[in-house]
Amino acid sequence: MRLHARHTALALLTALALAGLSACDQERVAKLEEGVASESDVRQQFGEPTRTVERADGSKVLEYPRQPEGTTNYVIEIGPDGKMSSLRQLLQPANFAKVQPGMSDLEVRQLLGQPAKTHRFDLKPDETIWDWRFQDGQERKVFSVTFGKDKTVIATATQDDPRERDAGR
Repeated sequence: MRLHARHTALALLTALALAGLSACDQERVAKLEEGVASESDVRQQFGEPTRTVERADGSKVLEYPRQPEGTTNYVIEIGPDGKMSSLRQLLQPANFAKVQPGMSDLEVRQLLGQPAKTHRFDLKPDETIWDWRFQDGQERKVFSVTFGKDKTVIATATQDDPRERDAGR
């Protein structure tokens, strides 16, 4: 009984922490206006990006993944004028639907951002699976992409987040 209570308490604390992170992100997003906010404003709200891509035209793409524990991946574009031109949350059903067999791992990475987890199985050494955690209404889910040995998509799947099932035990 004690182990179950401890596990339930841990699940509750994790859920509260994630809700807090989500609320903080919503407040950060609300403070940034496209065409007005500068790169400095973005960094003040979101901190240092995990990845920055500088384009030939002087624009930049700043990545702010909330994986592996969160359910969002933000991409913020800064135009050549130094102003925020877009702020997108990538982990959306419309983006998952765009992932098709034959796409490269780079194309998927650009579409969905950093995965929460990458894994391989000994019995299928030529395959790699990337997972992203996301929120579907009130349900936490995992979107998975399986890549073949040539690093192109061979399959996708969506399932309930196993951590949610485990927390209910």
